[in-house]
Amino acid sequence: VQLQASGEGLVQTGGSLRLSCVASGRILSIGDMGWYRQAPERERELVASITSGDVTKYSDSVKGRFTISRDNVKNTVHLEMNSLTPEDTSVYYCNADIHRIDGEDDVTLRWSSVDAWGKGTQVTVSS
Repeated sequence: VQLQASGEGLVQTGGSLRLSCVASGRILSIGDMGWYRQAPERERELVASITSGDVTKYSDSVKGRFTISRDNVKNTVHLEMNSLTPEDTSVYYCNADIHRIDGEDDVTLRWSSVDAWGKGTQVTVSS
């Protein structure tokens, strides 16, 4: 299974950007999905997360500006970012708890939980 992110870009302060991340592979279902970010010389931090039941959580720094959503049919998670500031400049990573199908026969479905990460997506906000 893998996660593929898209939507990276360069925007001016106050601008908007939308990140998307799609999961692929032998997927039974997906649990929590989220977006993290890591700026140079800083630790990776959780930006937003969403459960399979659409319960969302945001870091205080993005609350009211960012919106996370998911499409369970398309195995996709989105991050709508508005009112961007230079402090939002970072590499953004999508993350998902993927229930991967490992095998199956007539009576048994074997699956395992995979903590999957996408490759980083650069978001740059100019002042």
